[in-house]
Parts: sequence; structure tokens; C-alpha cells
Amino acid sequence: MSPHALAVDDEPQMLSIISFALETQGFTCATAPNTARAWDYMRAHRVDLVILDVMTPTGSGIDLTRRIRGAGSHVPIILLTALGDEEDRIAGLEAGADDYVTKPFSPREVALRAQAVVRRTLPAEEHRSLSLGDLRIDSEMQRATWRGAAISLSPTELRVLTVLAAHAGADVAWRDLLNEAWATSDAAGAHDMIKSTVYRLRRQLERAGMDPGVVQSVRGRGYRLSIPS
Repeated sequence: MSPHALAVDDEPQMLSIISFALETQGFTCATAPNTARAWDYMRAHRVDLVILDVMTPTGSGIDLTRRIRGAGSHVPIILLTALGDEEDRIAGLEAGADDYVTKPFSPREVALRAQAVVRRTLPAEEHRSLSLGDLRIDSEMQRATWRGAAISLSPTELRVLTVLAAHAGADVAWRDLLNEAWATSDAAGAHDMIKSTVYRLRRQLERAGMDPGVVQSVRGRGYRLSIPS
């Protein structure tokens, strides 16, 4: 079955460009002119990917991202942001977006990023099941537990935790984390993206009863996961 995407933008021409780019890469694509219509569509249809503009005249893409995550959905989300809007990019990532594309962009870039973010939701063969003390990660089932209780994580947060767990006790350079968790070596904006994701991951671990300090920052290098035995 082809992955089904939802593109959200108030400009019809932009929706046509995104739809065409995705369809040439094997997606089916629905469109919505605003966030309200997008939310209604998502409530009635299966969606494998959402691409939405950060700001439209009728609503914020960041607010919609928060609403999607608040409803418990882990659907991959790519935000479209204007060049130089670093605050919007960070806010979007903190709200739960998986990636962003800066305008102006090429249709091919959007399609390739869409393929990558959907592909990342598939479990890696070598990391399907990991156990570290009371932490259990089942990538095939897209879930992690601490002392038997589920940890609420987005797909991106789960991927980062999985990569760190696969190298538990060792430093994971931020470039390696970018390559393994995001399937890209594009360093543009990577530090902010990784920091925002690690911040959210720590917060979710703490909510599950874990010490958020198990995800340690390694100055000038990256991160390390240290789980007490």
C-alpha cells in the first residue's frame, strides 16, 4: 500500500507542487487549505505523513502539530518554514515535528525528506528489541517501557532513544546520531533539531519515572545513555 500524505498550505500552487513531488515518489496525497480542514481530514482518514506550513492566515502549523501529538498520534510531521525563521523551527520541533524544510525549496527535496521521514518509522532490523536494566525498547511495536510501564514517545524520540541504547555507555557523536536517527548527514540546523529532541526525550523519560540524567550530554561531542544495572 502506498504511503498516504496530507499537505496543508493556504496557497493552491504550493499544494499542487507538493502533491506532484510526492506522487512522483509513490505517495498518494490529499490536500487541505487550512489547519481546521486538515484536522477534520485526519480524524476521518488514515494519514502516514503530514506536511504543513508553519503559518497560514487561518491557523498555526505549530498549534496543529501540538494538537496532533496531544491526541496521541505519532504520524510523521514535516514543517515548511521561511528562511531565517529559527524560532519557528525550534518551536515546531519542540511541539513534536520530525523535520522541517526551509522555503524556498525544491520539490525533489520535499519528496526525499518525505521518503526519509516515513522510512524512519520502520524499525531497523538490528535494533528491533533492546533491554537495558528496567528499560525495554521494542522498535517493531514502536514502544518503550520502564519497569513495565509504557513511555509516551514520538517516533523521533523513540529512534533517538534506540540509537543511544544500542550504544549504551558509549559516546554517540551528534553526527552519528543524526545519521542513524534521522537518516541524513545534512548538518543544516542539526544541532537545534537534536537538542530539541533530546530535551523532549528527557522530559518524557522523567514523566515515566526515570532519571532524565540517564541521557547525558558529552560536551563538544554528543550524547551518552547510562542506565543503572
